[in-house]
Amino acid sequence: MLQPSTLKFLKSLKLNNNKVWFDEHRDNYLAAKTDFESMVQQLIDGMAKQDTTLAGLQLKDCVFRIYKDVRFSKDKTPYKINLAASFQAGGKKSLLAGYYFHLEPGGNSFAGGGLWMPAAPELKKVRQEIDYNFEEFESIISNKSFIKHFGKVEGDALKTVPQGYQPDNPAIAYLKLKSLIVTHPISDETCVQPSLVREILKTFALMQPLIQFINRAMD
Repeated sequence: MLQPSTLKFLKSLKLNNNKVWFDEHRDNYLAAKTDFESMVQQLIDGMAKQDTTLAGLQLKDCVFRIYKDVRFSKDKTPYKINLAASFQAGGKKSLLAGYYFHLEPGGNSFAGGGLWMPAAPELKKVRQEIDYNFEEFESIISNKSFIKHFGKVEGDALKTVPQGYQPDNPAIAYLKLKSLIVTHPISDETCVQPSLVREILKTFALMQPLIQFINRAMD
């Protein structure tokens, strides 16, 4: 579970996203950071048992910094208003599909994962895998538990058919996707319950066949 004070800090940061306020409340940030990292370590330990490709991951491989890179952004606020971590073989900078937890109070927290905006060569491999093995892919995403938990696979899509495929391809809706992402919302109330880690691990386990399918293509 996470401490209510961690969510309170993020709510306050959203209203006071500036360096002066942040510096004045650095102790609160460090407490929230420690709390979040403690929970992430529990997820790392649990995921190493569920998905052996994640064995050896460390906190630094998973947790994202709260500081924003504003060089090319119109939004110049210096800090993210969330805490987040990703879990994939090779760490957060890996090209592989993986699992993700996003903590943002106000009903914006979620557990999810998949493949986010891969480069053209990797996306081509995934499209080919879906095309060649669509029956297997469809069986994963049409599983009743999968649908109940995630709904459907989402991502920005091409407006036209990708090169090399026909409009009547049965997998065309997925072949047009530029990302393949699934998410499951997590309420603020759930975030401060002892069952939080268990709930996230359950979510990750449900998406594991999809992650394995995508990463098989990447290999």
